[in-house]
Amino acid sequence: MRGRCTSPPRSPGPTKELTLNADPAVQLRLLDVQAVDQRLDQLAHRRKTLPEAAELETLAAEHSRLRDAEVVAGTVVADLEREQKRADTEVEQVRARKDRDQKRLDAGQVSSAKELESLQSEIASLNRRQGVLEDAEIEIMERLEEAQNQAAALAADRDSVAKKAQEVQAARDAAWAQIDEDAASGRAERETLVAGIPADLLALYEKIRADRGGIGAAALRQRRCEGCMMQLDAAELVRIRGLAPDVVVRHDECRRILVRTPESGL
Repeated sequence: MRGRCTSPPRSPGPTKELTLNADPAVQLRLLDVQAVDQRLDQLAHRRKTLPEAAELETLAAEHSRLRDAEVVAGTVVADLEREQKRADTEVEQVRARKDRDQKRLDAGQVSSAKELESLQSEIASLNRRQGVLEDAEIEIMERLEEAQNQAAALAADRDSVAKKAQEVQAARDAAWAQIDEDAASGRAERETLVAGIPADLLALYEKIRADRGGIGAAALRQRRCEGCMMQLDAAELVRIRGLAPDVVVRHDECRRILVRTPESGL
């Protein structure tokens, strides 16, 4: 049995936008909503881009860098302290051995000339060894002092950065608190304004606002759309003049809701 071939459904032609109607006073109120929304957007942007917030991030990075450097410096200090202890021990051991030999020599406990010569040679060798070890000990002490000073300087810098960060954080938090207070006030004002706006008009406004950089409704003043700042051409002005006052107008160019005002120039 042969299958029946069916034609694909015809694609619908271009759809015409539905006409919305709203009292002119309600349309004017939409401009008040737009003004509040722009103010809220500005507050949100300011909250994200506070100089104090950026400075705090910089200070946090610097504090982390100094802390890491301080750990490294502390490790160097600890290593040099152990090295100095070893040097001190070696010097003390050589000094003790030399003193012991010297006491034997001074007490006349060495009888043979050969043993005496050997003891004197050992004492001379220990003197030289002690000198070398003491020079190394001094060099280690100098390096240790330098490392300790560096570690102390890093700690002081880190404390200074931490103190500065606390001050900047306090300033940031105060700015945030003021912004949040202003935003809460703006949201409350918006709630009052949108209460009398029809749901379909408000939904259209919100959709356009999301698509058009935060501006969904603009006033028509002096024959210019204040949303895109373009002058309306003569044909569009004629079209708008012919519409009833309660018809919600869309600008042909930017497609924003165009609210007629006493200063529209129609």
